[in-house]
Amino acid sequence: MRFVLSVIVLSTGLVACSSAPPTREAAPSPSLATRGTAKQAVANLASASASLVSGRMMLASTGNGVRITGEVGGLNPYGAHALQLHERGDCSAVDASSAGVYFDPVRGSGAAAGNNRDRIVADGEGVAHVDQLVPGAVLGGGARNDIAGRALVVLGATRGASSARVACGVITVKP
Repeated sequence: MRFVLSVIVLSTGLVACSSAPPTREAAPSPSLATRGTAKQAVANLASASASLVSGRMMLASTGNGVRITGEVGGLNPYGAHALQLHERGDCSAVDASSAGVYFDPVRGSGAAAGNNRDRIVADGEGVAHVDQLVPGAVLGGGARNDIAGRALVVLGATRGASSARVACGVITVKP
């Protein structure tokens, strides 16, 4: 009788163990890349929010990020503005809100914006000459810090509305 009870108890324990759901590892989030698959990209900035702001930005991979160079015109003369990355490469909304929230290549979407790295200043003709490094960013490859396919947005050229989105352009890899 003891032998039968031991077999029943042992069998029940094995069945209980085998019916437990398998453990699953969490899906890994995309990691940060040290380099992307593209060397160059371009973003043609078109006006938004009924502004006259436009420009062309050239993007180039460097050893420690992506360098953005170019000119933005139609800004308030001698005004401080911002050139920022945004999460989605969609500039279809009249006010460029379709580009989504600010994007930091290292910290991700919605990270606190407004650092001095984003600042551009227009000259007396309303033109800002841009030469910025985006540390940690790469072009192409799909890593979390890949900025290809995202948007560049110009902010702050409308008097009384420092955060107005006045121009937007999608970052497109050059072949």
